[in-house]
Amino acid sequence: MMSYPEDANATKGILPMIGFRPMRQSEFSSYLDYFIPDYAAEISANYGLSSPEAVVQAKREIAEDLPNGPDTSGQVLLCITDSEKENAETIGYLWYRADTDSRTAFISDFHILPACQGNGYGKQALLALEIALAREGFEQIRLRVAADNMRAQHIYKAGGFRTTGINMSKRIKAA
Repeated sequence: MMSYPEDANATKGILPMIGFRPMRQSEFSSYLDYFIPDYAAEISANYGLSSPEAVVQAKREIAEDLPNGPDTSGQVLLCITDSEKENAETIGYLWYRADTDSRTAFISDFHILPACQGNGYGKQALLALEIALAREGFEQIRLRVAADNMRAQHIYKAGGFRTTGINMSKRIKAA
């Protein structure tokens, strides 16, 4: 099982406030309250679906990818916490799939709650994840970011990620 930096001792002064803890089943519905509308907006903006169609697709994909919520085998759903805040308050979410054979982790979702954005948490959380994965023998983190999500692209580039390709899509009409 992956170990996560949950307190100041885990990263010895590098990232004293960032921690991760497994998402609880009771927290999954709150996660979906953020994720479904956010992901549906991305689907609508980038794939030309109407908002209702995008919500249906987002719900279908999440049901396929996480049939057992945070207990889905092969998927890791974490709450990002600030251990310096009272009760190690949740400040965001991280969802990734770890492939131990290729020593690669693929980030499916990474989100800092709006009230916590702009405080450096995103960069710190990515670095904390990198440290935790490196300790477990992983060699690469991969992800996909929407073309119009400049804030996320900035955080990833600042964290050392580089563009490896460009996804393209075209809507076609049935004959």
